[in-house]
Amino acid sequence: MIFARIKWLYAIIVIFTGMTLMITTFYLFPKPYAVKFSAWFIRLLVFIPVRVKGTPDPDAQMFLLNHQSDIDIGIMETITDKDLAWVAKKELFEVPFFGLVVRLPKDIALERESKTALVKLIKECKDRLDRGRVITIFPEGTRTETGKMKPFKAGAKMVADKYALKVQPVVLIATAWHFSNKRKVFHPGAVTAIYLDAFIADKENPQWLNETHDRMQKVYDDELANHPRYR
Repeated sequence: MIFARIKWLYAIIVIFTGMTLMITTFYLFPKPYAVKFSAWFIRLLVFIPVRVKGTPDPDAQMFLLNHQSDIDIGIMETITDKDLAWVAKKELFEVPFFGLVVRLPKDIALERESKTALVKLIKECKDRLDRGRVITIFPEGTRTETGKMKPFKAGAKMVADKYALKVQPVVLIATAWHFSNKRKVFHPGAVTAIYLDAFIADKENPQWLNETHDRMQKVYDDELANHPRYR
């Protein structure tokens, strides 16, 4: 038990150090290299190799990811060379220290359950897209460690429909098994990330977001069946 807590504390120190490096080097490196450097620093020092399946679409304008762990962002940053614009809850932007991690790269703050905030979200996403960035969203809106994805919130669909974006789902497998701040556990080891086929958002299909949820869940369940250690 003590050794398990020491491993978890080591991972926390690495993550904190990586974020500090990102903040201190942000204006020294061209964008988005401070973010990428920090993500690689964390991933390498917590010994998390990533098996990538599927093919990243070079024209993708939005990534949709399932969310289980604090390491999910770092994993995604290291498996793409795209400049990602993360959509995160507004409260995170106000947290001391951590707020700089999302404010410096001009990630996008979202007020939950606010209609006016959705209008602001759409405008800010357009600004980031015009700058060549890829909008990156956890459509569940929160972490879940059960392996069953929560229903996807409508914000991602509103943005994608508005600009007819090319959307690529990405499924991360059992990242909460590797690192959970809630349960204070850390297990080094390979993580699997799966790029699904990209598609153009079709506002004439009101169910495409729900269909994407179901497709991602099936890919997750099928992949998990091949990894007994996660069960």
